[in-house]
Amino acid sequence: MNNYKIKIHYLYHSGFAIETSSHFLIFDYYKDSFDSCKHTLENGLISKDLIKNKKNVLVLCSHRHPDHFNPVILKWQEVNPDVNYILSSDIKIKNPPENYHKLSPYESLNSNNVYIKAYGSTDIGISFLIKVDGITIFHAGDLNLWYWKEDSREEQKSAEKNFKREIKKIKGENIDFAFFPVDPRLEEYYSLGGEYFINEIHPVFFIPMHFWDNSYITKNFAELTKHSSSKCLIINHRGQTFDFT
Repeated sequence: MNNYKIKIHYLYHSGFAIETSSHFLIFDYYKDSFDSCKHTLENGLISKDLIKNKKNVLVLCSHRHPDHFNPVILKWQEVNPDVNYILSSDIKIKNPPENYHKLSPYESLNSNNVYIKAYGSTDIGISFLIKVDGITIFHAGDLNLWYWKEDSREEQKSAEKNFKREIKKIKGENIDFAFFPVDPRLEEYYSLGGEYFINEIHPVFFIPMHFWDNSYITKNFAELTKHSSSKCLIINHRGQTFDFT
């Protein structure tokens, strides 16, 4: 197995902060306060003091839904001019700064020696494929098999078809760390998208997300996929750190 130099901090829901050997990436930052908790990574929160002292900061947002995009992220550039924003094109910013880059599905760019390609979603916005410091990361955003029990059979078939079509486009990428929804609202179908993704893409590590306060579901999914080709991380609490360094 590769000797990864990466730290992954679970923030909340689909939000993660990732430290590699020379970059600091933040994905889908959502909640910016929890009761009276201090703004620390250990509490799943990003402070201006933290941002101020980081180099090569990339802030990525997959779409405009409020559980994925918090406008507070735009204030971070006030304390660190080295922040670059990579946002889905459905997010509309008035008077966007020079360090703002928008992506639509299947567009790509290079920023500070980081390669970023947008794939599609089965909701709105995009998913991200990132190549940074020798590591390949995939963050799905709201790309998932949204198999809702209350939908008609035709709607369920269409959701499955659209999802599998998108996964086919990602096939062939050698992904080290994949962040992917395991949404408990789907009830017994919560695992369908993640299982299919693992079976088709074979990431080295699978990191569950999009579960709000229901972290128990990450243990359930890890047990369900324990014999698969991917190692599923179990998330127990907000602010949890996975240190591969």
